[in-house]
Amino acid sequence: MMQRLIWRRWLKSWAPPNPLKATKAYTIPTRRPSGRRGFAERRPLEILDHIGSVFADFSNPKKRVFFGYLLLTILIALVWLVAVRRASIRAALHEVFDRKVLFSASSLADYKIFVINRVFTMFISPLLVSQLAIATALYYALHDVDFLQRGLFAGTPKGVIIALFTATIFVVDDLTKYLMHRWMHRWPLLWAIHKVHHSAETMTPITVYRVHPLEGVLYGLRAAVAQGTVMASFLFFFGNAVDLHTVLGVNILSFVFHVTGSNLRHSHISIRYWRWLEHLLISPAQHQVHHSIAREHHDKNFGVAFAVWDWMFGSLHLSEQGRKLKFGLKASEAHPSRLLDIYFRPFGDMARYLRRRARRLHERLRPQAARNSAASGRDKPIPAVARTDPG
Repeated sequence: MMQRLIWRRWLKSWAPPNPLKATKAYTIPTRRPSGRRGFAERRPLEILDHIGSVFADFSNPKKRVFFGYLLLTILIALVWLVAVRRASIRAALHEVFDRKVLFSASSLADYKIFVINRVFTMFISPLLVSQLAIATALYYALHDVDFLQRGLFAGTPKGVIIALFTATIFVVDDLTKYLMHRWMHRWPLLWAIHKVHHSAETMTPITVYRVHPLEGVLYGLRAAVAQGTVMASFLFFFGNAVDLHTVLGVNILSFVFHVTGSNLRHSHISIRYWRWLEHLLISPAQHQVHHSIAREHHDKNFGVAFAVWDWMFGSLHLSEQGRKLKFGLKASEAHPSRLLDIYFRPFGDMARYLRRRARRLHERLRPQAARNSAASGRDKPIPAVARTDPG
C-alpha cells in the first residue's frame, strides 16, 4: 500500500496551486468588527490577492513566463544579435524591444487574452482532474493485473531511479504535447479552437497564452493523464525511491529548456540551431516556421522541446536563413485582435462543421434508404385484379 508521506510529497510537487488560495496570513482580530465594516476592510485585500493570482505565473519558476526566464531570454537575444548577427548594441536593443511588435494590435490582444484566460483558469482548475487523481487510480488498477509484479525494479539504485523518472516524465510529456498539437491541426473540430493561437500576427512570450479556453482544458487533461500515468507506473514498479531531480522546484530538464530560451519561440528574434541539432531539438526559428503563413510551412514542426518527433513522423522543417516570415491567418479564418471573434468564432466554426458532417451523413444514408425501400417494394406480391363478367 502506498505510503501517505509519498503522496503528500507528490501532491506538493505536482498538483497545481490553488489560485484562489490567499497568499497572505491573516491574524484573527481580538474584537470582531461589524459586518459592513469588516467586509469593507477585507475586500481590498481579497481584490489584491486575486490580482496577484492572475499574474502569479511571472513569479512561478514552473511557468515559462517566470521573470527569471524572461530576463535570460532578453540576454540570449541580445548576445545572438550582437555576436552572431553582428548588430550594434543599440540596434540589438531596438530590435528586441521593437515597439511595432510589442505594441501591435495583435500583441495588445495577447495581453488582454492573458488576463482573461488566467481568470478563467482560476475558476476552472479546481474542477479538472489532477495528476494525483490519475496516478492514484492507475496505481491501484495496476494491482489488479495478475502478471504485473509490484516493486519489480525496487532494487535499482536510487540515483538511477531518480534520473530515469526525471527523463521519462519529461519525454512522455513532450511526446503527448506533440501528438495533441498534431491532432489540433488535423481534426477540424480541434483546429477551430487551435487557430486562435495561430491568429497572432506578431509574437511575444505572452503569445503562448493566446489559446482558446477549450484548448487550455484539453491540454490540462493531457498533462494530468501523461504525468499521472508515469507517476503511477514508476511508483508501482520502483517503489518509494521514486523522486525528481529539480531546480527551483522544477524538473531539471524543464528548467534547462526554459533557461536556454523557450520564450524565444514566440518572438520576432529568429535564432537558428545547427542543422544536425534541429533534427533533435526545436529551435526558436523552427517554431516560427510553424506559425508561418507560407503554404510549404503548414503542418510542420509540431514539437515543443524535441524535434525528433517531427523527424520520425515526417513533419520536420529546418529553419531557413534570411527568410522573412509572416504570421497569422486569413481574415476568413480568424481575426488577430478582436476579442469577441477570438473567443466566440470557434463555436460557430464547430457548429458549421458538425452541420456539414450531419448533412453528408444524411445524403449517404438517403440513397441507401431509397434502395432498401425499392427492394422491399419488389419483394411484395402484386395483388390480383378481380374480374367482373359483363351483364
